[in-house]
Amino acid sequence: MEDLLRIGVVTTTHGLRGEVRVFPTTDDVNRYKLCDEVLLQTGRETLTLHVERVKFFKNMVILKFREFDTIEEVERFRKCDLMVTRANALPLAEGEYYLCDVIGSKVEDEEGAPIGTVTDVLETGANNVFVIETLDGGEALFPVIPDCIKKVDVEEKRVIAYVMKGLME
Repeated sequence: MEDLLRIGVVTTTHGLRGEVRVFPTTDDVNRYKLCDEVLLQTGRETLTLHVERVKFFKNMVILKFREFDTIEEVERFRKCDLMVTRANALPLAEGEYYLCDVIGSKVEDEEGAPIGTVTDVLETGANNVFVIETLDGGEALFPVIPDCIKKVDVEEKRVIAYVMKGLME
């Protein structure tokens, strides 16, 4: 399991007072209101930043960090990931899981026959899709819908799936 979870990506600056626009990569954008501390990964270093103010504009989140007050100070953060530690992550409800925890899980059909391993999760508009490397080295895409994905157990790194017609062809 990863220790850091990505909650957004800085896209650009906003205004002149050190605010940044963030594209959220979390299911619940209101989590930013509860966020006091974030980690900004610049590629060279990881900065611990403190959220001073949160605003929402269209599909973006506008953040002001206590550490910066000018546009010049935050310009270099474009395309940088905003992360939180698991300890600062939102608690999950029963049956929920973080997508990054599914990667590497073994996938079996309902009878227990192995299908492959989850290598990625695609986030589409309608539903997520598990990318599964099959036993023969191919790739299959399984939509994360109740008819197809029957159970996800992140503790055991195991996914039970119903192989819908056409998924393995």
